[in-house]
Amino acid sequence: MAKKRLLRKPVRHVDITRFDATPIIDAMRGMSFSSRDTAAAADIFERMLRDPGCTVFLTLAGSTSAGGCMQVYADMVKYNMVDAVVATGASIVDMDFFEALGFKHYQGSPYADDRELRRNYIDRIYDTYIDEEQLQACDMAVKAIADSLAPRPYSSREFIYEMGRHLAAHAVKPDSLVELAFRHEVPIFCPAFTDSSAGFGLVKHQVERPERHLSIDSVRDFYELTRIKMEAKTSGLFMIGGGVPKNFVQDTVICAEILGRDVPMHQYAVQITVADVRDGACSSSTLKEASSWGKVETTYEQMVYAEATTVVPLIASALYHRNSWKKRKRRRWAKLFR
Repeated sequence: MAKKRLLRKPVRHVDITRFDATPIIDAMRGMSFSSRDTAAAADIFERMLRDPGCTVFLTLAGSTSAGGCMQVYADMVKYNMVDAVVATGASIVDMDFFEALGFKHYQGSPYADDRELRRNYIDRIYDTYIDEEQLQACDMAVKAIADSLAPRPYSSREFIYEMGRHLAAHAVKPDSLVELAFRHEVPIFCPAFTDSSAGFGLVKHQVERPERHLSIDSVRDFYELTRIKMEAKTSGLFMIGGGVPKNFVQDTVICAEILGRDVPMHQYAVQITVADVRDGACSSSTLKEASSWGKVETTYEQMVYAEATTVVPLIASALYHRNSWKKRKRRRWAKLFR
């Protein structure tokens, strides 16, 4: 009964198509502080969508998918606002794939008794709860997919494509990010893929098949993502949080240079983060700092220091209702690897 009481209120994911945030973003343009930064970020993102040669990368770090933005990111793929995704394994597996299997995240409290949560096999992400038994079912779904594939090294992009194929046939909740990316041939990369529920399932897969198992090749991930950058040339970044996904996509410029290809820096960049700059990190550097490394052009760049669930739905809704996405040609970068 205690577990049922704690898991009684599912997180409701915001639907950007049901409200038009354009007037709010327009009003913010005349304000100051983070409001004006948010409007500037929306304007830069729209420039990416209007640039006919621009490939847009979405990067995801942190737990905003579990916190209510899951449908926002799926809709960005559905409505042709992004061409490739670089994310943490948790964003893709523990959150998006997890809910596509029919499970949910639940509203909780940051002041909960965590010992009680553990007794009830409930995991906490700040004020959000996850049923650990359901999470382990997600682990085993990943294992089942791995068991069905030929034993060889795979990029995370290849394996997530197979997850999308599985969901296209078996999803309980349709139109997840993973499934939509599969259907629209939008590649998803998780450079730290096993730092998620996928890791537990893949470890069990390898232990049970010591002589014949698959593995995830993060070096191949890096090369595949760099190939997209080399083919795309002009590119823009819309980054939620920072860390590995942000670094990974920015480093493609340097990797291309190492491979003897002269490609331009990412021309557009927006980062939404609450990280501090004073320790030299800021989720792997400010955008202006990244320019010193030859990664990001600073003509159209905007840092937004805000908790992402408060501003991402506003930006995405405004862009959806401005309709620039309707005029874009789908890039379908997954075709590059066939």
